[in-house]
Amino acid sequence: MIGENSAMPDHAVNPPNSPALLLERDVNLKSYNSFGLPALAERLVRIREEADVRRVVDHPELGRAPKFVLGGGSNIVLTRDVQAVVLKMEIPGVRLLETREDAWIVEAGAGVRWHDLVSWTIEQGYPGLENLALIPGTVGAAPVQNIGAYGIELKDRFESLDAVDLVTGRTALLPAAVCRFGYRDSVFKQDGEAVFGGLAGKSVITRVRFRLPRPWQPQLDYLDLQRKMAETGITAPDARQIFDWVCEIRRAKLPDPARIGNAGSFFKNPVVSEEQCRDIIGRDPGIVHYPMPDGTVKLAAGWLIDACGWKGKTVGGAAVYERQALVLVNRGEARGAEVVTLARAIQESVYGRFGIRLEPEPVLL
Repeated sequence: MIGENSAMPDHAVNPPNSPALLLERDVNLKSYNSFGLPALAERLVRIREEADVRRVVDHPELGRAPKFVLGGGSNIVLTRDVQAVVLKMEIPGVRLLETREDAWIVEAGAGVRWHDLVSWTIEQGYPGLENLALIPGTVGAAPVQNIGAYGIELKDRFESLDAVDLVTGRTALLPAAVCRFGYRDSVFKQDGEAVFGGLAGKSVITRVRFRLPRPWQPQLDYLDLQRKMAETGITAPDARQIFDWVCEIRRAKLPDPARIGNAGSFFKNPVVSEEQCRDIIGRDPGIVHYPMPDGTVKLAAGWLIDACGWKGKTVGGAAVYERQALVLVNRGEARGAEVVTLARAIQESVYGRFGIRLEPEPVLL
């Protein structure tokens, strides 16, 4: 049985005369993941500065053990206890690093809450991240997933990041080209040969820098924002107005993880060829789709799931959110296995009707 207060700080494992690592044993991760799923971490180290990562790497016991990097826990589904050493990223700090003629360069620590960063930039008069408001998670996790919403992806505002190799302890500054950003993807999720670190899970992001263009240009192409302009009569919103609209839209559609456990959008929007899209439209004319610049078409995964009748359906304590079929929720005491069972049933249903395989956004651990 995992106790709610089972975390036990333990500094005895640190080598003599070395700076103390904040190590805890037998930590219940239920409060550290937005789904609220129970799992036990045998060892958890709080990373509050970059040097802590190197201390872990150099540690005679921890250095050789597998590592699992944990930010805000908003993009994971825990199905079992974690034997790897959990690196809980808590590096703080947000600052304006540089003002250029064409951009503001803002830097943030990996442990900063993403929405706090977005709010800070708006308050300080550095617009550009407003479309990404209210996305859960931390700054350090944002490049891993290449988060995106309402017409903007992180890669559109990315300058560089610092990452520490979990094998060598070396720090490197990575520009966008090395990060290999794709749709909800980056080099930090990819297996096989890579420019930095070799494999996914072999490095940890400690600081991220953002390039916020000057002069600022609003991104208003998304239908939900177009509707807000029509409803309010505001045809030239500033960044603060867009920030407020995005918050309103997200709160209306998505459950607050503090009240209902969830990981946000559970499935990626599938991308198909124009021919595939025409074939689906021929059978289901109402399908929500978005033509892409490269000629492909992005389909709304939530629409596909809703069309298969999944809204409100449950498996144990896991359920499909009744107001947004793209979101799976914890109705109380859900286990990770129940979330995975529900997700797989949805995948099979969508594939059976549309011939499209949905891919989960969260990491299933």
